[in-house]
Amino acid sequence: MAKGKKSIFFCQNCGHEESKWLGQCPMCKEWNTFVEEKVSVTRGSTAAVQQVRDAKDAKVVTLSSITTDDDERMQTGILELDRVLGGGIVPGSLVLVGGDPGIGKSTLLLQVCQKLSGQSRKILYISGEESLKQIKLRANRMGTFSESLFLLCETNLGMIRHVIEEQHPDMVVIDSIQTMYNEEVASAPGSVSQVRESTNVFMQLAKGLNISIFIVGHVTKEGTVAGPRVLEHMVDTVLYFEGDRHASYRILRGVKNRFGSTNEIGVFEMQKGGLVEVENPSEYMLSGKPENASGSVVACAMEGTRPMLMEIQALVCKTNFGMPRRTAAGLDYNRVNLLMAVLEKRMGMPLSAYDAYVNIAGGIRLNEPAADLGIVMAIASSYKNRSIDEDTIVFGEVGLSGEVRAVAMPEQRVSEAKKLGFKRCIVPAVSMKTIGKMEGIEILGVENVNQAMNLV
Repeated sequence: MAKGKKSIFFCQNCGHEESKWLGQCPMCKEWNTFVEEKVSVTRGSTAAVQQVRDAKDAKVVTLSSITTDDDERMQTGILELDRVLGGGIVPGSLVLVGGDPGIGKSTLLLQVCQKLSGQSRKILYISGEESLKQIKLRANRMGTFSESLFLLCETNLGMIRHVIEEQHPDMVVIDSIQTMYNEEVASAPGSVSQVRESTNVFMQLAKGLNISIFIVGHVTKEGTVAGPRVLEHMVDTVLYFEGDRHASYRILRGVKNRFGSTNEIGVFEMQKGGLVEVENPSEYMLSGKPENASGSVVACAMEGTRPMLMEIQALVCKTNFGMPRRTAAGLDYNRVNLLMAVLEKRMGMPLSAYDAYVNIAGGIRLNEPAADLGIVMAIASSYKNRSIDEDTIVFGEVGLSGEVRAVAMPEQRVSEAKKLGFKRCIVPAVSMKTIGKMEGIEILGVENVNQAMNLV
């Protein structure tokens, strides 16, 4: 068997390979993403024999002969996580969990291990970053653990694969993928080649042994998982932890899920004993809302099937410079500029001479068009220095001509507002037929932003 080594250039963004360095990747069009790595090339008869053996083991079956059961999912006991996963952990799935350092990735997965081991399931926690004593210190804060939870501190992929095949647990946690290394790959741990090959090995173990594997991935300064972009394509589910590490709340969002929706989110609060589920995120987001303050309005957004009420704040003040300043926190900056242009054109507000600061209280990010009416009313309220009634909630998409357009699932939004004690709801006029009549809350339909402002 002859062995040789050569140098390959990998794109850190998409994983594209080239024989020489390029300034721009021809696949993803990103600049300065190619890095040089040494890779080993193996040639010989052994590879051909392996291919023939694998071909003989391949079996073709019909789709109708495959049976599935909805009860196959493993319930973690953490309802917010089960919601994001689509109802629980699918056996044989490969899940990637990313997030900023200190956000709570390892804490959440250790709590999942605690819950599942309490269900008499065999769990294997593999750490390449912490020692056994460090994991024990973190586990002591969470309470008691079952004897069916096993720990392994190792980074050698060959040894890890042998342990998984020998122990055959129900679930495996890898913390983290950037610390794993394959001896057959001649590059440092955390490199493009090592991350890709290590993930490929875990994918084969998950599918071949029907074991659910959770992988922790580090993130770059842009907030994406470090390593090749192909890493996210290889796994079944990609979960991101969001939120300020210095704040108590955490948001778990699914950006890819082959077994469920990608619109669901899970809300947690970081406490001394670990992450605690927030059962009513709307009430949590509205806590501390000021009374009778101008520029503050409550809007409703949908995260998957869950309506979430949040406070939109705006501050409009006269600019001291020739160029007015615009700031948007938690919202699309360009969308805020667009809505301010609608206010200036359709309502005659001279906002070009004013600075504007728009924020969503609580630090959550919102991209749904249903928040448009809330943004418009918050800006107008601050400009006119007129407060909006505390018992009023608004939602609706605003068009360029100032019309208020319909949004999805209006009835669920109104029901959530009624549950939290709101007395009046301003909605698009076209949604009135969908909502119908509800006792205990006044529903007002508007066709444009002028009508909405006249109601408050």
